[in-house]
Amino acid sequence: MIRFGVDFGGTKIEAAALDEAGGFVARVRKPNPGTYEAALETVAELLTDAEAMAGASCPRVGLGIPGSISPRTGLIRNANSVYLNGRRFGEDLEKRLARPVRLANDANCLALSEAADGAGAGARVVFAVILGTGCGGGLVVDGRLVEGLNGVAAECGHTPLPWPRPEEYPGPQCWCGREGCLETWVSGPAFARDSGFPTAQATMEAVKAGDPGATTAFDRYVDRLGRGLAVIADLVDPDVFVLGGGMSNVEALYERLPAAIAPHVFSDAYAVPVKRAAHGDSSGVRGAAWLWPAEA
Repeated sequence: MIRFGVDFGGTKIEAAALDEAGGFVARVRKPNPGTYEAALETVAELLTDAEAMAGASCPRVGLGIPGSISPRTGLIRNANSVYLNGRRFGEDLEKRLARPVRLANDANCLALSEAADGAGAGARVVFAVILGTGCGGGLVVDGRLVEGLNGVAAECGHTPLPWPRPEEYPGPQCWCGREGCLETWVSGPAFARDSGFPTAQATMEAVKAGDPGATTAFDRYVDRLGRGLAVIADLVDPDVFVLGGGMSNVEALYERLPAAIAPHVFSDAYAVPVKRAAHGDSSGVRGAAWLWPAEA
């Protein structure tokens, strides 16, 4: 069976088709158009392209989105692509595509993909964190997504920065309406804002060049992310942390984060690996495709 998935990102939307072994037989991308009706059309166009590339029809679609579906209203909420909020995106897509659609949070899709055959393969408890335009988390236990009664399990990006220092309180304003959310400190744009460089990539290039301001900003970033992951460790105690998103490409994080996490964990011994997503930016769309079982 060929599975089809869509990864709905803040800057791009990707559709892909996977064979039974999880290999790509099609993969296409377009920019996120930034408006609701245009987004519906973009997803439809991408799936048409993916079907043509794969030489197979798409009977059902798995879709990874920022945010989640409210179990009370059925509407999208908490999406940083804010034009999705308050919409029945899954239902509207089903009408536009004339086929069934399953939605899940994009970080959940990352976690599902990496737990299946990626950086978390063989681990019982996998916690995945997207560090990109925003910050989101996903939790897989014994191969199954944990989404919670209210659909907000693992939403670490909108918990407060732990143990804030005086200069960090109350923290930057978040798009969600609160101040000091972890996302406002550890997303790529947040890192760039704190460093004073135009992008996170530019900051890391300056770090490699020995720029003292960039180096100090990166030290702060590692410390803040370490505090955030330490709280997750206290609550969930995962076997592995898996990082995705643009910041996951910073190699120094994997060398430094374990030592930044350990002092804050409520344990006399703590040694949990932090790994880069094995499938890179493919994990979101792979996890979305696997939202449907093979026999469905």
